[in-house]
Amino acid sequence: MGRFEVMTLTDKAADRVKNLVAASKEPAVGLRIGIKKGGCAGMEYTVDLVSDFDSKDDMVEKDGARVYVAPEAVLFLLGTEMDFETTTLRSGFVFNNPNQTSACGCGESVELKPADLQTLADRGGAVVRAET
Repeated sequence: MGRFEVMTLTDKAADRVKNLVAASKEPAVGLRIGIKKGGCAGMEYTVDLVSDFDSKDDMVEKDGARVYVAPEAVLFLLGTEMDFETTTLRSGFVFNNPNQTSACGCGESVELKPADLQTLADRGGAVVRAET
């Protein structure tokens, strides 16, 4: 059975994570991604620098960039691709999430459903916790 990571990072996202960690005034090991209730669509992504990780977090690494996923967010983030984009109006992380059912007009909050584990299993992916 193949390995299935909680989420993946694009090259742009990995570069931005590494830049944020390097520029941090406090020692940092990566970013922690979570979700919280809020916004007009019901949920918001949280992105925070972390100086130490929680052993319960899943870790995704690409080219030295480390992203930790909070345990309560895993089922909502399975299969997500984390990207970074810059437009004329804003720059920031973008989450291409197959579990998103809708988003508010401003793009700050989303409606998420838990991932369908059976569908993931049928695709041949095994959900495996990343070792640190």
